[in-house]
Amino acid sequence: MLTIKRVPTLVSNYQEDVLEGNVMGCGRKCLGKCCMPVSVLPLYAFKNGDNEPIENDIQTLPEEECQMSFLNNLLLGLWEERMSQGLFRYDVTTCETKVIPGRCGFIAQLNEGRHLKKRPTEFCIDKVLQPFDENKFNFTKVGQEEVLFRFEPSTDCKPQYFSGMRVNGGISPSIVVINVSPIEYGHVLLIPRVLDCLPQRIDRDSFAIALHFAREVADPFFRVGYNSLGAFATINHLHFQAYYLSVPFPVEKAPIQKILARMGLGGAGVIVSKLLNYPVRGFAFEGGNGSTARDLSVAVVNSCISLQNKNIPFNILIAQCGKKIFLLPQCYAEKQALGVVDQELLDTQVNPAVWEISGHIGYISEAAGLQEEEDKNINPEKEIPDSPGPQVASHMPPDCLVLQ
Repeated sequence: MLTIKRVPTLVSNYQEDVLEGNVMGCGRKCLGKCCMPVSVLPLYAFKNGDNEPIENDIQTLPEEECQMSFLNNLLLGLWEERMSQGLFRYDVTTCETKVIPGRCGFIAQLNEGRHLKKRPTEFCIDKVLQPFDENKFNFTKVGQEEVLFRFEPSTDCKPQYFSGMRVNGGISPSIVVINVSPIEYGHVLLIPRVLDCLPQRIDRDSFAIALHFAREVADPFFRVGYNSLGAFATINHLHFQAYYLSVPFPVEKAPIQKILARMGLGGAGVIVSKLLNYPVRGFAFEGGNGSTARDLSVAVVNSCISLQNKNIPFNILIAQCGKKIFLLPQCYAEKQALGVVDQELLDTQVNPAVWEISGHIGYISEAAGLQEEEDKNINPEKEIPDSPGPQVASHMPPDCLVLQ
């Protein structure tokens, strides 16, 4: 089993156990099976538009003409409410951010607070698929004060919001919670079917929920991300991350070249392209020719499942309100464990998870990043292509892009 001595990553969602009186369940008001069935939580029921053409069901007006979606407004309001309640470990809005000069325009953020408390990774990093372990940290231990709302499909095909709805004891709800150590404004976690205690792996139903989340928020500055095990996921309990960034991620601006177009029923197609002139290899999935959200989701999920089965770590970025999805295979953690990553790159103390590999890089000290932004030690454009660590899988498995 590979082991790794690396920059410890802060568990994004954990608070100390606090006992409360007169509370049903275990007394902690957690997200476990002891408390959830007797809980009343806000519920956002989303419209299931899987079979609607992508270009017809997402706002495409110019930015200045777009109206904020209800879910977008709701998420921001509840997130700021939790901020006013003092649930975050630091004020992320005070973190200094700069754009690194260069072709890609990587975004560097100084976030010293995120490094103050860390939880060691509790699983081996050389296996993408690992079983859930209830003895390790998981999100059922999170307090309900961190919950913003449940995120479930509507029963009547219309989006609805209920400020308080009892949890149905017969289902495992999907939950949106705050990240108490945020990377950016509005940083949240989406935990599909929290009571099922799913391990960190992509499946069709859970990815569809994440895609619905991006589409329902309907804000081009809101992206949803995923890290597999071996690609800097720190908790083996299925979750997606999401936050707002008011500028394009560098990966979104990277030129692409079409390598595959798959046609489905009725001529609907999904276009797969490869990234060009970007420091890591990756793929972009886009719908076309009347394709639906389901078409796009199936294409991405089939590729992810193939990577998982071949033990290839990867990151996912859902961008442009769910219209464009980036799949980024990587082997940085494996190379790091083998000791073949350049020391200069290690000195930056950056773990390239989905946000970093997409171009939003968090530094824990000014010495590591912001003060020396033109130095080769922290210039991703110069360092990543030439060092062995960040090179990703040279190609996707042959059956990876086959749509079933």
